[in-house]
Amino acid sequence: MIRTVVADDQPVVRHGFAAILDSAPDIEIVGSAGDGRELVTLVRETAPDVAVVDVRMPVLDGIAATARITAEHPSTRVLVLTTFDLDEYVYDALQAGASGFLLKDVPADRLVEGVRAVADGSMLLGPNVTRRLVSDVAARTPAPEPVPGLDTLTPREHEVLLAVARGLSNAEIAAELWVTEQTVKTHVAAVLRKLARRDRVQLVIAAYESGLV
Repeated sequence: MIRTVVADDQPVVRHGFAAILDSAPDIEIVGSAGDGRELVTLVRETAPDVAVVDVRMPVLDGIAATARITAEHPSTRVLVLTTFDLDEYVYDALQAGASGFLLKDVPADRLVEGVRAVADGSMLLGPNVTRRLVSDVAARTPAPEPVPGLDTLTPREHEVLLAVARGLSNAEIAAELWVTEQTVKTHVAAVLRKLARRDRVQLVIAAYESGLV
């Protein structure tokens, strides 16, 4: 079961998301919160696998809450949901440690799939969001920054990192490199470990900040 918490300052929205997710056979809602501070406390008490977090919340906003959660509870992955498809929210949320970003108007099945993907360590960004993130990272990083561990990657791991940075899935990488998906998963796990990154989103950011892409 994917233990999940939901945070949104609007009760109807919060309960609606919780009901949708709780109806999935492999997702269990273990709590909900109406503001960022309440969310941080809830995560501390329940140690969920995934936190579904709204950006705009009182007391402590979703991005600040995400930063605290990912720093204090590395095993909890954050899926950010917002009504506002703005560049600043995307960049700041991912820099804070979020593993995915979706708009609130996504279909119910997409929300469920999103929680599953984030729990599995996959990257969850729409193509438009990925392109804007890449542009934003490039603009904010005029000179490449060294990424510790990059020089320890094997040639194949470099290829996999480049493919992840392009937004390819494990299946797409496997087809491109003529290897099995399990082999790709093994390489991705090795890259995550060597670069000390928590998930694929952070690998994308590392690839661009280092100038590798």
